[in-house]
Amino acid sequence: MSEPMQEEPIENCETESPALDPPNEAPNDNPEEVQNKETADDGALGDGLKDIPLDKLFDDEMDVDDAGPLGPEEYRHLAQYDDPWSDLKDPHVMMNFYRRIFPWKQLFLWLNQDHVPNYLFTHREFAITLQNDAYLRYNSYANYVDLQKDIIRLNPTRFEIGPAYSAPPKDRKTLPKASFKPILRELVFDIDLTDYDDIRRCCSDKKICIKCWKFISLAIQVLDFTLRQDFGYKHLLWVYSGRRGAHCWVSDEEAMRLTDEQRKAIVSYINIMKGGGSKFGLKVDLKSPLHPMVERSLMELTNSFLPVVLRDQEVFKEEDKWKFLLRIWSDTDLTKKFEQAWLSDPEITSEEKWKAVLNYYKPSEKEKTPNHSQKKLTALRDVINNVILHYTYPRIDLEVSKHLNHLLKSPFCVHPATGKVCVPLDPKNLDTFDPDKVPDVRDLLRELDKHPSSTLPTPANPSASVEPPVALNWHHTSLRPYVEFFQEHVNGLLKDRLQNKKDLQTDSLEF
Repeated sequence: MSEPMQEEPIENCETESPALDPPNEAPNDNPEEVQNKETADDGALGDGLKDIPLDKLFDDEMDVDDAGPLGPEEYRHLAQYDDPWSDLKDPHVMMNFYRRIFPWKQLFLWLNQDHVPNYLFTHREFAITLQNDAYLRYNSYANYVDLQKDIIRLNPTRFEIGPAYSAPPKDRKTLPKASFKPILRELVFDIDLTDYDDIRRCCSDKKICIKCWKFISLAIQVLDFTLRQDFGYKHLLWVYSGRRGAHCWVSDEEAMRLTDEQRKAIVSYINIMKGGGSKFGLKVDLKSPLHPMVERSLMELTNSFLPVVLRDQEVFKEEDKWKFLLRIWSDTDLTKKFEQAWLSDPEITSEEKWKAVLNYYKPSEKEKTPNHSQKKLTALRDVINNVILHYTYPRIDLEVSKHLNHLLKSPFCVHPATGKVCVPLDPKNLDTFDPDKVPDVRDLLRELDKHPSSTLPTPANPSASVEPPVALNWHHTSLRPYVEFFQEHVNGLLKDRLQNKKDLQTDSLEF
């Protein structure tokens, strides 16, 4: 989709397609662990790190815990309760999650796409929502340790990630307004069950269950395949939103470069939903022949229509819903045939009603031969296709994907209303995902406290200034498989970035 990225740093903020590679200068205020590493000119991982296996880059033994020990006030708070983590609104809950569990290094490597800080991270905007709902925008950090310290200090309910700008966002007020603009950002998608409220019968509003989650699973399957197959993207990270939906982050080099217009074009290619719906109420109104992408998706979604839509959701069970089904066909004879029968027997299932309509339109032997019959069959097939797509095709938040500067909640944040962690999703194993079983921040802290190596010791004098050490992290909690899956994703991203650098160097030598 674009030319290989250049190695030179940005010198002019008006550059149309800046390189992903970091500038040659290293920040002067980096902590010692960062300052001791080689600069980005020594390779994607630096000479001092290039021989280390990728999985070792995540080894916590390489880290220095800069968060500091728990303070006396925090310790006294924990010591006075049998269960100090029961109240999600207690600020100590999030404080300890950020200190003891959140995978800061993995998040940094994912955003930075390199082990040495570059402007994919240092110029990145972080927007922070405080406990009092104050919203702090345009925060930026020289390295992940500074980010970790600031989040612990501010103790927000959540934080969001934006684009990488032409300069560190925290310095924007010192720059001419025209010179500060977003330049690189993942292509993102947002799917929320709120957009399915008109078709899900099991739950409504903020509620969710394993049945209606299947709508999200279908959407992920379609989007994931389309983005990989039709656009060639490889590095897609799917993340549970913490309550009713899922987010997708596409970190491929080409995706990072996309302009707003290019992002809008991708959204237009994928989206087939009409905002106001057709005159019969369907959000899909397509005619044959279908676009190959839609036809391919329809083949997969048709297999799920019966078990997910008709059986699990019973979408035509209530009177207003089956009347909607009859109205779609705009056929008074059809309505007359079934309306009275369905009114008199409310136990007729959605599956039975759907099959009855299909059988009604099944052509007789006489109708199979005339030419005009083929046109009728095509029209009927279009209605059937539109019904299936209306109930199963992805319903994405269009505005989220269209703009380079859109903010999206960070992976591994905690949903402030549910306590659920925004964990990565494996699109290959969506059948095993249950939103009710996603780790809760309160349970994670309880798990950590029960682990022998992470139990906080009781001080001889609670008022003493001696502070107990910070307990260990996500390794000893049920969050571990999700972080390890995230690590695997980042490994692949780092590996490809390193290979791209080698290819550019080889091409340069050959030239």
